[in-house]
Amino acid sequence: MSLKALLVVGMAGFVGSVSRYALSGWVARRFGEVYPMGTLVVNLSGCFAVGFLYYMLEERFLIDPLWRVGLLIGFLGSFTTFSSYGLQTFSLMKQGEVFSATTNILISNLVGLALVWLGYSGARLTLERSTW
Repeated sequence: MSLKALLVVGMAGFVGSVSRYALSGWVARRFGEVYPMGTLVVNLSGCFAVGFLYYMLEERFLIDPLWRVGLLIGFLGSFTTFSSYGLQTFSLMKQGEVFSATTNILISNLVGLALVWLGYSGARLTLERSTW
């Protein structure tokens, strides 16, 4: 791993983590913090973005692997971290909120996987119909 790769991933990770903090904070202020809605929105939007970008950068437009790693691992890896997901779900269970914890697990995982597929398929369908 080169110093250049570390710097690109680190800078993209900084932007991703700041973006995650800003979006999840905005959602929490908008909808409240009883349910981990901010983390849910970040994780689901990140799942869609990773599906879309994976198709675009890995299968459609081959770009420099350094920039691909910066976007997918640096930015999105920091943006969609599931550590908050795990901690908040654990906290809900610890507080006896089993229903909320279970719905958070199911929505994050099932809808997240569906959105990865939707992002990938949407990018593929859009580009297959375009003149690019």
